Parts: sequence; C-alpha cells; structure tokens
Amino acid sequence: MAPMKKKGERGAAANYITRNRAVKKLQISLADFRRLCILKGIYPREPKNKKKVNKGSTAPRTFYYVKDIKYLAHEPILEKFREYKTFAKKLKKALGKKEFDSAKSLEENKPEYTLDHLVKERYPTFIDALRDLDDALSMIFLFSTLPANDKIKYKTVENCKRLAAEFQHYVVLSRSLKKTFLSIKGIYYQAEIKGQDITWIVPYQFSQQVPTDVDLRVMMTFLEFYQTLLGFVNFKLYTDENLIYPPKIDIKKDEGNAGLTAYVVETTEGKDILKNIQSKQETSEENVDKEKLKEYQERIKNLSENMNIDNEENEEEEEEKEAEDEANIKFEDQGKSDEISETDKLIKETQLRAEFQKLFENCVFYLSREVPKYSLEFIIKAFGGKVGWDSSVSVGSTLDENDPSITHYVCDRPKQGHIFLHGAYVQPQWVYDCINAKKLLNTTSYYPGETLPPHLSPFVKLGETDYNPEEEID
Repeated sequence: MAPMKKKGERGAAANYITRNRAVKKLQISLADFRRLCILKGIYPREPKNKKKVNKGSTAPRTFYYVKDIKYLAHEPILEKFREYKTFAKKLKKALGKKEFDSAKSLEENKPEYTLDHLVKERYPTFIDALRDLDDALSMIFLFSTLPANDKIKYKTVENCKRLAAEFQHYVVLSRSLKKTFLSIKGIYYQAEIKGQDITWIVPYQFSQQVPTDVDLRVMMTFLEFYQTLLGFVNFKLYTDENLIYPPKIDIKKDEGNAGLTAYVVETTEGKDILKNIQSKQETSEENVDKEKLKEYQERIKNLSENMNIDNEENEEEEEEKEAEDEANIKFEDQGKSDEISETDKLIKETQLRAEFQKLFENCVFYLSREVPKYSLEFIIKAFGGKVGWDSSVSVGSTLDENDPSITHYVCDRPKQGHIFLHGAYVQPQWVYDCINAKKLLNTTSYYPGETLPPHLSPFVKLGETDYNPEEEID
C-alpha cells in the first residue's frame, strides 16, 4: 500500500508559494526580491482557490509560482546582490575605523552587474523587444524631464535624455512617425517600426517637482532595465540603417540646449549626413515604389495573358459544354479582376504612404519663443520639413525670422509685433492636425487669436452614432 500524501503536497497548493517563503528560500531581503522580480519579469499570481493554496486560511497573501522562484534561484544577478551586501558591510566597517585607504580600495572594486543577458532572455527576437517598447519609451522620456536629486542621479537623467534623442533621430530618418496627439497628460506619439506600432507619451517640459508619495525605488528598477533595453534597440535600429552608434554630440550645441540639432548622425562611411541620409532615403523609397509598381504591372500582364489563353481554349471546346464553360469563365474572370483590384489598391496605398512621409517637404517653419520647440522640431523633421527658431530659445537654428524662404510662422500669441507677408501664421495645433489628417489643412482657422477647431485623438475610431465635431464644421 502506497503511503498517503500529506495535505498541501499535491495539486494547486504545491504549485504556489507565498512571498515570505520565497524570500527565505532565496536568502535575500524583500527589497532585493522586488528588484529581482522586476528585472526578470516575474509577477505575483492569483490562484483560483486561495483557501486551498493557503492551507485553509483566508488571510490576504501574495503568491508566486514555485517554478518561477526556482528559476530565480539560478540567476547570476542574485549572487551579485549577495556580493554587494558583503561589500556594504566591509565599507561601513572601514569607514567606522577611519581606514579611508581601505574604504577607497573597496569603492574602486565594488561589485557591478549588467542586464544584457536579461534583455536577450526576455526578448528572444528583435520584434519581441519592439512590441514591449511602449512602457520603456514613456518611462525614459519621463525621467529625461525630471530634475536630479538625492534619489535620481544626474547621470541617470542625462542617459535618459541621450537615449530618447537617439530614438527620435531614428524616427526622423526613417520617416516612421504616424500619429500624434496633444492631451492633458502629455504629447502622444505613434511610430511604425519594422511593422510594429509603437506608442509612447512625452510630458510637457514645465518645471517638474518630484512627488514625495511615489515609491521611486520601484520606478528606478524598471528604469534600470528599460535603459538597457532601449540601448539595445537603438543599436540595432542604427546598425540596420548603416549608421554609427552612438551618434556624436556637439558639446557647444548641447550646452546651448539645441536638442536634436546637437546630435551628429554619421553613416559607416564616415559622412555627416542628416540631409544626405534623408535624400538617400527618398531615392530608395522611390526605387522601392518603382520596383513594386514593376512587380504589380508584371502580375497584371501575366493575368491578362492567362485570361487570353483561357479564352482561346474555351473557344476550341465542344459546343455541348458552352453554357457550362461560359459560367466558369465568368467566375474565373471575376476572381482575376478581384486580384487586379487588390493590386491597384496596394499600389495606391504605397503612393499615399510615400506622399504622407513627405508631408512637410516643401515647408519651412519658424518657431516663436512660446511654442514647444522640443516637440515641433521632432515632428516637422519627421515629415521632411525644415525648421528654425528664435535664437533666445536655443542655439543651432539655421534660419532668421526675416528669411524669405519661410512658409509658416508657428506662434501662440494673439497679437504679433510685426508680420512678414511671405509666410502664413499658424498656431501649433495646425502642425499636429495636419499629421493626423495626412494633408496640409487650411491655415485660416488656425490664425493666432482665432478659436481653434476641435483637436481630436487619432487613436479613437468614431462609430456611426458617435458625436463627431468635424461634421458640424464641414
């Protein structure tokens, strides 16, 4: 007779483990356990029957899968956490004894770890990393606007600014921006990269105050992983386009708050080519479009030849089957005409997309002091436009206010001190609405001081019965 198993050794109770037991099993502190779970992507689980898993108790407890905790036990970072704990004890002891030479030696050799293997482990393919990039971008853009303090290091803020600017440069060069929206929370952007839609939010650049009721330790752990992830993604995106990573930074322009202009993007051939890359990309897009058109034309030609062959064969068939054959021919012709219409649709979509990517190609913008230059510069360049700004905002502008090539003056003041007749004056919303409408809108409704039309979110699809403010305007 087999021995009876004790309660809790089989079934759901054996598949789960409480957080306290997991911490004791791994022999680490609760703070280190939280960090490890965040870095490894392991989260608490909700059992179907808490009472069974909790051995009859109804007390609220946090549960994890047993297999996840066993998985954590073999993580190399776990050993680094233990080494750092030992290092902290030795450093405290040396400082207490005033052995400053020993403390300095310990500080120079303190244990460090990298998260490279975790990125490869959590995202086996590059597409997987792109699919999970939304939160990473939102977090990094958030910390790039926060002031440094005792909890947020200056080095971390600067690294976030660099990673964010590098990603924006790729979006500009690849012309992958699709949508943008001004909301109360911040500015939403959506770009299509490698067939994946990536959406992130950027806060408005006001004077930020770090709230005291937010647990920054948890956010800093997420940020630590997201910085490594975005670094890998940026490297892959740049190398796929034959660009040198990381791009060089013009120190003078960076100190002058030049933004994207401070970064010098070069190809592997050593050319400084923000303009050349864009022109090269335009020619490559045209070549791709020509190749696609050629392919579609060949398909249509083959279809028409097949249709002619089928018609000749049908004429040689017996008279007794003419009625049946005519019906079959009509059915086949209908299928082939559907395929031709599909091909025409693909050609039209390709042409419309190419035109959309060059939306601001023939436009030259000048930004006044009061408009959000950090956002407008990004979206205008992402659609092929040229942009300049007031020298009091930052350095790096290549346009003066009286330049006759300027087509649009973007300002947010109801009254203008002086007006140049060669350019149209618009409020910033006009630029965002043009992108969402995929065309250049009439500037009359966006003149400074005018009541602006409703700014609708491009991420919401209105139904037939939903209220649409644009219908009343039209």
